[in-house]
Amino acid sequence: MSTTVTAGRGRPAMKDVAARARVSLGTVSNVLNNPALVSEATRERVEQAIAELGFVRNDAARRLAAGHSNTVGFVVVDLGNSFFLDITRGIEAGLDEQSRRLVLANSDVDFEKQSAHLSLFEESQLSGMILAPLDAPLDAAAAVRARGTPLVLVNWPGDDASCGVVNDDEHGGYIAARHLIERGRTRLLFSGGPFSLRAVTDRLRGTQRAVAESPGVGLEIIETERITVRGGTALGDELAARSPRERPDGLVAAADALAAGAIHSLQLAGIDVPGDIAVIGHDNNHFAHDTAVPITSVAQPGHDMGLTAAALLLEEILTPDEHTHRTVTMQPSLVVRASSGG
Repeated sequence: MSTTVTAGRGRPAMKDVAARARVSLGTVSNVLNNPALVSEATRERVEQAIAELGFVRNDAARRLAAGHSNTVGFVVVDLGNSFFLDITRGIEAGLDEQSRRLVLANSDVDFEKQSAHLSLFEESQLSGMILAPLDAPLDAAAAVRARGTPLVLVNWPGDDASCGVVNDDEHGGYIAARHLIERGRTRLLFSGGPFSLRAVTDRLRGTQRAVAESPGVGLEIIETERITVRGGTALGDELAARSPRERPDGLVAAADALAAGAIHSLQLAGIDVPGDIAVIGHDNNHFAHDTAVPITSVAQPGHDMGLTAAALLLEEILTPDEHTHRTVTMQPSLVVRASSGG
């Protein structure tokens, strides 16, 4: 039996399904939400009516009626960075265990877009949110939280009102510098920026601690405008223009993109990596092992950070009276590749 929905009447509603299947509205609702309560013959009749009419349930209206949603929103700072893709997959895996859905929004390193996404998710009455924020004031997130929506920060520490999940960036800088020192490098350079970025300053602090523990090892620091490939290219050009004596023999870059750009420029100038300068990046981006010289990198446990963020949010949603806001710190690891002589 074929049916055409009359033009101009809009989308078919539940009452249209009920009329077509010759059942009550309550029976249609049970088929959609509690099918076990409906006999097989009746369920098949309702499902046939749904298919014939092209009925699509209105989840927004259902959320308003129920006062809650099974959907969680994740606002991420930069999906161009595969680290945040790993976090996203971790969050999704954690939510899947509780049959919850994930809606993703990319702020694309834009503060106004971040605030707009938070507002949209709040208006949609999602059950909770996870935010990987920019290095900027979190007033919009705090306002959302104050109005009663659970919100967890990832790649950012929590506070009295929200949980947080962070990577130990200081330890990341430390293990990167220790690796170079243990390979006999004595003239280290740390590069990244701007230094207003929390992760960059933490990585610098760890590098400085490793150098301070190592007599005879020196450290030069160069702040870059951004931690991008272009910034790394400019850095590599600057180092290539120096005499061999004035160059570092080990580079700790605050990001893999910065390391990749520097390696490219150094190689074009005939400077061997890692023979002349050993290089280490951060974040273990997916491209790090595909470059001409695979990049040794400090890997952040993105998937596990996402799993943990999802678990903290679900804990707050499901057991709010027992939940305590806290920050979970996770440890990075070093992935050794050719750029440091691995």
